[in-house]
Amino acid sequence: MIFAVALAVFGAAAEPQQVLGGKSSNDAQGLAGARQVFDGKMLPRVEVATFEHSDTLFPVKVVQRKGPVRPLRASAIHLKSLQFKSGSQDYDLFDYLAYNRVAGLLIVKNGEVVLEDYELGTGPGARWPSFSMAKSVSSTLLGAAMQQGLIKSLDDPVTQYLPEMEGGAYEGVSIRNILQMASGVKWDETYTDPKSDRRKLLEAQLAQKPGAIIAYMNALQRAGAPGTIWNYSTGESFLIGALLERVTHKPLVTYLSETLWSPLGMEKDATWWTESPGGMGLSGSGLGATLRDYARFGSFVLNDGVVDGKRIVPEGWFREACSAHLIGGTRVDYGYFWWPIPEGDAIHHGAFQARGIFGQHMYINPAEKLVIVVLSARPKPDSSSDPVSDTAFFAAVAKALR
Repeated sequence: MIFAVALAVFGAAAEPQQVLGGKSSNDAQGLAGARQVFDGKMLPRVEVATFEHSDTLFPVKVVQRKGPVRPLRASAIHLKSLQFKSGSQDYDLFDYLAYNRVAGLLIVKNGEVVLEDYELGTGPGARWPSFSMAKSVSSTLLGAAMQQGLIKSLDDPVTQYLPEMEGGAYEGVSIRNILQMASGVKWDETYTDPKSDRRKLLEAQLAQKPGAIIAYMNALQRAGAPGTIWNYSTGESFLIGALLERVTHKPLVTYLSETLWSPLGMEKDATWWTESPGGMGLSGSGLGATLRDYARFGSFVLNDGVVDGKRIVPEGWFREACSAHLIGGTRVDYGYFWWPIPEGDAIHHGAFQARGIFGQHMYINPAEKLVIVVLSARPKPDSSSDPVSDTAFFAAVAKALR
């Protein structure tokens, strides 16, 4: 069992199978549209309301939870005093929550909940967008497909599974290259620049035209040979979803439901953005789930991918997927859609995280048996304006709970 029994849980309510969204429909509800979100130009209350209704930004499918909910056990340990430095300044827990506009914080130590806190008007039932934390979930699903024998090798060319990409930018690119963001395909991830590839891909998402994303990716230019250049690309992460749907012959949400969401005993259905109504799942972004369910996923990862004695991913998968790799002879602190914590504070040795824009974090420290999930509504997509270091906060928590 990942979690032992206790804490009250919330049952899942019936959800619509699909919700169409976009800027025009959101205007009437006082919510932001997708372009406004990517620009980072939202009033604080509008941002929170939009994130709580992220299933209105794009079409979605529902990740159904089935079976008994796996409760969370409350710890007898309490996080009493927390003081730490970020840069040259002193901070405490209250500073971190306030300055970094944290909507939800859940800390699990040794399988028990040490702290669960909600701010900005949110609560346990709120589904919050993962943004790029979804990439780490998708990477894990790919590991599950490997365990099931649906994918033979990470070194297989992606065109073996997506033959429509033959002759394009991804000819000769392996699955491993994509997981490491080392395809060598040219890409600009800048969220706030309307001319960037990421924003052009956003327009393809808003067009809701089946096949538009793969067509856009296939027409890109190369910047170098596969495996020689690291270049973060949300577009590439969408290719993993296409590959998963191809090899499983199932929608991404169905595979997630069957493989993880139900076995892990999640307490609420999740939602996941799609390319078009009923279309391809957008594996690189847009999973919407509760704070507690993100923590259940993090604890599954901490447990090395084993649920009730059953191995879901290959043994050693997370050790490989969550470690730094050499790309073109240079060490890059990026795994398979996971972020190893850079060398620095010794408490982070072996630790890694899933990250999403606007301050979404899932920190996992196997040595300390610690999972920290942070859901936020920070002002801008990137983290350059975050006043308090997340990794400094995570280190302080780890040390306080030793």
